[in-house]
Amino acid sequence: MAEHTRSSITIEASPAEVMAVISDFGRYPEWTGEVKEAEILSTDDRGRAEEVRLLLDAGAIKDEHTLAYEWSGTDEVRWSLVRSKMLRALDGSYRLVPAAGGERTDVTYQLTVDVKIPMLGTIKRKAEKVIIDRALDGLKKRVESVTR
Repeated sequence: MAEHTRSSITIEASPAEVMAVISDFGRYPEWTGEVKEAEILSTDDRGRAEEVRLLLDAGAIKDEHTLAYEWSGTDEVRWSLVRSKMLRALDGSYRLVPAAGGERTDVTYQLTVDVKIPMLGTIKRKAEKVIIDRALDGLKKRVESVTR
């Protein structure tokens, strides 16, 4: 089983407000440091993204790739790699749990990255940690600026 990296943050907004930002892929370049472009390639019958093309620049990892998304109710989204030039795997999830009467949300982000070129496991874990921390910080700032 592949190793993964996980981290959590509490955001001052409802789970629905947090998920609205997570699912708005077109705005990812505005609040994520790594995503430079995002394009929804297909949607499900509820209008949620099923496949998204992303141009990623995360320092050691620079790539254009396509991810497949799977939505579990209104509180979780998972993704997996469909195609990439540099990556063998980019699998992850956001899990939202209401806190403090629904006015706050605990967000857990889990990520597994595997690259096609040889790379030490500790370097991969560090890259995952950097991606997660920046994404959670950016998500928190974005959601709280939009909802306040």
